[in-house]
Amino acid sequence: MDRDLSDEDRQQIFFPPLEALGRPQEPRCWSSFLEHSRVPVVTEQVAREALLSFVNSKCCYGSSAAGDLIIQELKQQTLCRYRLETFSESRISEWTFQPFTKRSVDGPQRGTSPRLWDIKVQVPPMFQEDTRKFQVPHSSLVKECHKCHGRGRYKCSGCHGAGMVRCPSCRGAKRRTKQPRRCQMCSGSGRHRCSTCSGRGTKTCATCKGEKKLLHFIQLVIMWKNSLFEFVSEHQLNCPGELLAKAKGENLFKDENTTVYPLIDFPLREISLASQRGIAQHSATLASRARVLQQRQTIELIPLTEVHYWYQGKTNVYYIYGTDHRVYVVDYPEQYCCGCTII
Repeated sequence: MDRDLSDEDRQQIFFPPLEALGRPQEPRCWSSFLEHSRVPVVTEQVAREALLSFVNSKCCYGSSAAGDLIIQELKQQTLCRYRLETFSESRISEWTFQPFTKRSVDGPQRGTSPRLWDIKVQVPPMFQEDTRKFQVPHSSLVKECHKCHGRGRYKCSGCHGAGMVRCPSCRGAKRRTKQPRRCQMCSGSGRHRCSTCSGRGTKTCATCKGEKKLLHFIQLVIMWKNSLFEFVSEHQLNCPGELLAKAKGENLFKDENTTVYPLIDFPLREISLASQRGIAQHSATLASRARVLQQRQTIELIPLTEVHYWYQGKTNVYYIYGTDHRVYVVDYPEQYCCGCTII
């Protein structure tokens, strides 16, 4: 164990054990899901109130236009947003060390180290990412500190071990330029105590903290990650897709288990294809390097309304999206520049 460790020796990825598949897929009646969904309809009054609320949140927008504009048409569409979350756990091992403080050593003499996937740990709440580190049992050994070679201290680089340096005030001349008196900082010696080591000539080793020895051990690093696949159904309106991906929606369907299956029979074919694509991607990405703990797939209905309006001889549009009636405006007719930042 005294040999130098290469990068490959210091860190290893351990493939997770194979596990049995989850429960078989059950048939679903999508008509009942759709019948019970309730996406509120945007009326002309709701459209105006949403715009007024949006304008009032902007310091450089005037509210007169929002109150006076004439709404000509409301084009409404309900989109489907599919999300797949896969919560997984991966484990790697790496050699690390810490100062040895004379405590007992849990080395190979106490037994064989367990396999990394056999070490039991507390899993965080599902779909909450976290990283934790653990010392692998029976993997410890004590070695001389490689930084100070077991001395606990090393020569100061500021004074090269002398403890004194040339006076920064007189630069070693013992008197300052054009002054007959001797230098007050060094009392005429031309030397000054080294500030780096406080005149000791050596510094405590930062690697072993002066303990002279290091405790080397294998560290288990566990990473819990939540992989996300997201898809929003196509639409003909010009509202940015990144807004719709974050919009608040009406939950239509939720399926959560250790393994979920593609929604092959959903009425909207592009959602079924997205489900198949997302599950295949996560399976291909995670299968060889992580253990899947839980999966969750959801379908949400996202209302989107394109509002056509007339104001001062010009026609334009704005968009209302999400169940909380967020607004997206391209060219609002009453904007001012008052030196502030519009968020």
